[in-house]
Formats: sequence, C-alpha cells, structure tokens
Amino acid sequence: MLQVRFGIIGTNWITERFIQAAMENDRFTLTAVYSRTAEKGSEFASKYDPRPAVYTDISEMAASPDVDAVYIASPNSFHAEQAILCMKAGKHVLCEKPLASNTAEVQAMVDAARNSNVLLMEGMKSTQMPNFKAVRDHLYKLGRIRRYVASYGQYSSRYDAFLAGTVLNAFNPQFSNGSLMDLGVYCIYPAAVLFGRPESIKSEGILLSSGVDGEGSLLLRYPEMDAVIMHSKISDSYLPAEIQGENGTMVIDKINQPYNVKIHYRDGTIEEITQTQTHESMYYELDEFIDVLEAGKRESEINSHEASIITAEIAEEARRQIGLVYPADQQTADK
Repeated sequence: MLQVRFGIIGTNWITERFIQAAMENDRFTLTAVYSRTAEKGSEFASKYDPRPAVYTDISEMAASPDVDAVYIASPNSFHAEQAILCMKAGKHVLCEKPLASNTAEVQAMVDAARNSNVLLMEGMKSTQMPNFKAVRDHLYKLGRIRRYVASYGQYSSRYDAFLAGTVLNAFNPQFSNGSLMDLGVYCIYPAAVLFGRPESIKSEGILLSSGVDGEGSLLLRYPEMDAVIMHSKISDSYLPAEIQGENGTMVIDKINQPYNVKIHYRDGTIEEITQTQTHESMYYELDEFIDVLEAGKRESEINSHEASIITAEIAEEARRQIGLVYPADQQTADK
C-alpha cells in the first residue's frame, strides 16, 4: 500500500477539514506545514499527532525528503506560483479549486507538472464524491441531453463586514476572489467534466465596490444543449441542479456537494440512484489523488488537466464580459 507524505500550504478552516477527512485514509500521512509565521504554523501543527514539521519558507518544505506531495489551500492568487515551485522540486500537487487565477496560470501549472513528471490535480471535491459517479454512470438513461442547470448561492459570512466597510479576503480582488471563483466554479467544473468545452459563453454579473463580483449567471452553448449557471455570495439559493434529457431529468440536490440523485422519467416514474457516502466529502479527492499515484499515472481521468483548463477558460471569459479583472491577470500579461 502506497504511503504518501503530505506537506500543507494554508492554515485555515478548509485545510483543517481536508486533514480531518484525509486522516480517514490509511495512505495519508501529514509530515509538514507551511505558514508565513512560525507562531501560527506551530499552533496549527500542535493539533496533530505525530506533530508535523513547521516551515516558514515554501522552498525549504518543497526540498524536504520527508514530503512526497503538497496540498495547497492558500488564497487563489498564490496557487500557481506555489504549485509550480513545489512541482519543480519534484512534489506532487493537490491544489484547491479554483486551480489558478486565469487560464495562462493553469496552463503554466499543467506544463510544470508534465515537465517534472509529477501529478497535478485540482481539488474539486464534488466531482469525486460517490453521487457524482452516480451522475456519470446513469447519464445515458436521459437520452439526448438538452440542458444542464446548476445554482450555488451562499450568503457569505464575510459580506456583513464588507457592508460595514471592512474588505476581507473573500471580497478582495488581490486574492482573485469573488462569487464566480469561489462558488461559480462548483457549477462550471461538472459541466466541463460531463460536456467539455462550450461553443460560446454569455455572462452577466454584479460587481461590488471592491472590484469583485457579488453574484452572476452564465449561459454556455453546446452543439445540442445549453448550460445555465447561477452563483452568488450575496444571497442564498436552495435550487437543486438538473440535467434535462429527452427521456427524463436527473435531479441533483447540491451541485457543490451531491448527496441525493434521482431520475424523473417522462412516464412519471422516479428512479433513486443515490449512492451511500461513507466518508467526509473531501476524503474522495484525496483518495483519487493517491489512487492515481498508486497506478503510476500523472493525471486524474475525472479531475483532469483538460477539465481544469476548460473551467479556467469559461471563468476568464465570463469575467471579461462583466469587466472583472484581477491584479494576477496583469501580472500574467507582463510575463
């Protein structure tokens, strides 16, 4: 059984959730933590036994012989630089979604992975969960697909502070954040996995005073179908996702975290295709990552490089249409 020793970049709540889920997998070992300050890193590391080594220099952690792979959960704008540094040092990388700020950065990450012969995978948990597998396995039953509809709206816990005049990371363009990148990608990525690259994209959105989007919608056009996507960090949505075919419609309770999936056929019958989920949601992306390594491969078939590139292309075009530009875009253009 392959044992993979992980270093962690990012000491936040999502990292803690990932580690909690990953520790359910016997093939995962936490050996290193990176933080900008030794104090914060030590505080984070002290929660785990055995205690991982603490680094305040990513290059030193990437050079460690005790680290095989790195999980990156830093702000979006840091993903590309940190991942490329680690991959050039020979480390495999599991990077939180969105993979990077724009398409050029994603492509640079993919190129680095291939040049260094390491695994790079976007940490999109939803497409690795058991009930997304149910979606893929039963999709043929719908007949010709005509429409995909997905919505993810969650009123941000940081929006009240924004309204009071404090701009936290979630609404700061410096970190390539906002509704599309934080929540909208949960709707875009499954479409990229299931249907590939759209022929055209139309986007609308509401820009906030900080320069990021608070909410928005996209219409993706495919040869015989379309995809309708809605996202928001300034309002809540309770809509399920649907994949509508000529024989029936698949209803998915939450596109960002599918737990229940049914098919409603045209004759009125309903087929329950929900799969039992036995682990925390983030467990499955880690399991896939190690499975790919154990098979000697360097790319996931589901969370593939192509799916990440298509998602980045869609998000970048959607941002262009609503006038959302990140500092990272200019930095990429200047290189």
